[in-house]
Amino acid sequence: MATHHLKLNLDKTELLFMPYKTSPLHDLSITVDGTVVAASRSARNLGVVLDDRLDFKEHIRATARSCRFLLYNIRRIRPYLTTYSTQLLVQTMVTSRLDYCNSLLASLPACAILPLQLIQNASARLVFNLPTFSHVTPLLRSLHWLPVAARIRFKVLTLAYTAANRTGPAYLQDLIQNYVPARPLRSSTAGRLALPPPPCQR
Repeated sequence: MATHHLKLNLDKTELLFMPYKTSPLHDLSITVDGTVVAASRSARNLGVVLDDRLDFKEHIRATARSCRFLLYNIRRIRPYLTTYSTQLLVQTMVTSRLDYCNSLLASLPACAILPLQLIQNASARLVFNLPTFSHVTPLLRSLHWLPVAARIRFKVLTLAYTAANRTGPAYLQDLIQNYVPARPLRSSTAGRLALPPPPCQR
């Protein structure tokens, strides 16, 4: 690291152990530069909280908590803002947090991402200065905001499209393979993607 003019920050060094099956906290530790780093249930990397079960509950909880704080601050100055100014403020400060690395949440059930959807609902009501229990669907349509689950799917599909068309990052292009049928079919030009083999066959 010294050759690249980097210095290890031991205060931010974390060890995350991901067992194959659910198990109690593993008694595992490593020594880095004379400091013992014990295993933990979760670790933060580039603003994303990874946990040992990869269910992202802590990440969703942390994102929702920070967004609620931002909405609280915006609500305090809402009487002095126009609807358009509030929309810009919410999109810049809150929606950007909901969208950050949201493709990691693609495989989660709807109940897991519900806290993020509630944040988006509260954001839409704040933009139009409506009470808490106002119907939110027409508000989202008026703002042209996709629901959180749809935003996640859109992000994944966008990444897959850029990778399949060789305009995305190389590390994503390596993960995408076009489907080539064993014999000529009418669907050969449909632009389908090949399914990856099961883990036991890799």
